[in-house]
Amino acid sequence: MQQPPQPSQSRDRDTAGRLGTTNGSPQRRLSATRRHWGLRCAPSPATRAATRPFAGFLAAVVIAAASVGAHAAESTPLTIESVVLRPMTEAEAPARQTGVIEAILVAEGQRVDANELLLHLDAETAALAVSRAEVERDQARAKAENTLQIEYAAKALEVAEAELARSQESITKFPKSISRSQLDVERLTVEKLQLERRQAEHDQRLAQFDFQVKENALAVAQRELELHNVRAPFAGVVTLIRARAGEWVEPGAPVLRLIAVDRLRAEGFADAASLSVADVGRAVAFHTTDDAPTAHAGVIRFVSPEIDPVTRQVRVWAEIDNSKLQLRPGEQGRLEIGDQ
Repeated sequence: MQQPPQPSQSRDRDTAGRLGTTNGSPQRRLSATRRHWGLRCAPSPATRAATRPFAGFLAAVVIAAASVGAHAAESTPLTIESVVLRPMTEAEAPARQTGVIEAILVAEGQRVDANELLLHLDAETAALAVSRAEVERDQARAKAENTLQIEYAAKALEVAEAELARSQESITKFPKSISRSQLDVERLTVEKLQLERRQAEHDQRLAQFDFQVKENALAVAQRELELHNVRAPFAGVVTLIRARAGEWVEPGAPVLRLIAVDRLRAEGFADAASLSVADVGRAVAFHTTDDAPTAHAGVIRFVSPEIDPVTRQVRVWAEIDNSKLQLRPGEQGRLEIGDQ
């Protein structure tokens, strides 16, 4: 008795019939299935025409949004937080000579100019050495400027040459008037005086060299005297006096600390991806942590070429103008770096 077909088998046969085959390889059946459902799912030309304006509008919106986002990213200034102000220039002024501090001429907190005298050591011995060197220099100068020996030798030579000329003229007119031995003596005298004049000129050159030596010796003595003074290496503020009058100091011992406050150094760290060495010279604005409205202008002076392998940051510092003395070293704030 023939079994009735199962529903699933019937559906398979119907599908196969619609696809145009009831048997064949699996590849053929798969291709037929794809063609069947592709025809069913593909949009009609009318549908594509209707959706084309909407697709163009959507693409325009996406492009405009990307452009606005890029413009906003470019115009937004880069901010570096946790920036610390430090002195642009600072120094520990040392003693340059051994001795006792005779006087301190400044006080802590006092503003000083560059090369201003801050303190000096007892320099009596050095001052006497300078006085002696000055006397020796003056003596050497007098010798170098003395031309009497040269003038005397020149005058004596002139007289001797005239006497020799008269003797030769007399012999020409009266051959027996002067003996030949006398004429030889007169010639020797002329030659001797010529040598004496040359010797006088040589002695004067030596005296000029000696004068230069004495001038150098005086400069050395004056330098030794100046080493007993401590001067400001730059204009700034005295922040610390480490020594007192009457104390003994050795060369190299720091006696005062000096900082420059008219220009400050704002140091911080920034992401390596946001700054590079090429950004040196860009303008910045420093803001204090109390959100004061005043922004202090500055310029980036250094971006480290080294990247911290852990934080992926680089060290940055900018020079900040503090000519109005509104900022102090040690203050914290942030740096805003604008567009180039």
